[in-house]
Amino acid sequence: MPEAIAFCVDEHAVPALEVRVNFGVFAGRQATPAEIDDLAHSLRDETGSFAILAEERHEFGGEIEAVVRQVVIEIDPGYTAAELDALCARVIARAERWAQECIHARSELGELGSEL
Repeated sequence: MPEAIAFCVDEHAVPALEVRVNFGVFAGRQATPAEIDDLAHSLRDETGSFAILAEERHEFGGEIEAVVRQVVIEIDPGYTAAELDALCARVIARAERWAQECIHARSELGELGSEL
């Protein structure tokens, strides 16, 4: 039987912590693979195991269509609640710094890049 191109997922592992970066709202574009790699390098000393997803979601409903470009950081389980609170603050700080650096590095952003 050939591998399926599309399939349903019955169970989904829930990450212990999920941080969403509204990259597209501020950058006006999707994060590049090199920028995602930079973020990963920044996070390596904060947590041992994590995933980074660069999403471009197309949402539809009624007469509304939207494209959302986010970067999602998922931290694997294995932390206490107190550890997660502190880790969340550190990951958010690094993600915000990373996003600002990415946005400022692209001169074609014009006014959008200068507002951050």
